[in-house]
Amino acid sequence: MDKKTLSQDGTPIAYQRTGQGPAIILVSGAMSTGATVAPLAGPLGGRFSVVSYDRRGRGASGDTAPYDVAREVEDLAALIDAVGGEASLYGISSGGALVLEAAASGLPLRSVAVYEVPFTLDDTAAKERAEYTRNLTGALAEGRPGDAVALFLRLTGMAEEMIEGARNSPMWPGMETIAPSLAYDDAVLAGGAVPRERLAAIGVPVLSVAGGASPEWLREAARAVAETAPQGSYRMLEGQTHMVDPNALAPVLADFFRSGT
Repeated sequence: MDKKTLSQDGTPIAYQRTGQGPAIILVSGAMSTGATVAPLAGPLGGRFSVVSYDRRGRGASGDTAPYDVAREVEDLAALIDAVGGEASLYGISSGGALVLEAAASGLPLRSVAVYEVPFTLDDTAAKERAEYTRNLTGALAEGRPGDAVALFLRLTGMAEEMIEGARNSPMWPGMETIAPSLAYDDAVLAGGAVPRERLAAIGVPVLSVAGGASPEWLREAARAVAETAPQGSYRMLEGQTHMVDPNALAPVLADFFRSGT
């Protein structure tokens, strides 16, 4: 990240910008930084000015307590100002929930796209998410970042033996460093239910994308976003999972951001 802008509360937000054309800001999900979504900059950079950034509490960006989702919306507002006053947004997973909230908040946007926002659609999933929130809050409050990471990995469906393997890997200390931001993503998802009232308030085109090889509940959640947003549309990428291939996704995003449909 070679540039920084200051958010409204004074928090420095680190970002990088590549390519030429209308600005697109890429928003990462949980346990990730701007580097996670940066591979999209290459295939999109020929037509757009692509911005990847470290969300607050991650990477080269700062952090300011107490956390509030509104502060992350203000971070996006600062980035939009820094790149010319208008942009489109793309967010993956819980980063997509932040993108949708930013759009509902009335930021100066042309359009927004999201990939597999993990909203819940049934009571069982909602109870599991509530239990995760309780356990995550406890682990972080008690200074157990490793347990917080394990909780998140378990929520994603990772097997216990793989979680134990990860604990003993060189990447684990870095994951513990970013663990406090798991609470931020949890707050952005606000319990996990599809935020229908907020989606109904979005006044720009919304593209909701899912992978054809992802679990059915993620595809259903993506459809619910598209069906609720007034200018929503849905797209499924055959063969893709939650770990979507940037080269498969980029053409779909480029067509949408160019046309808004």
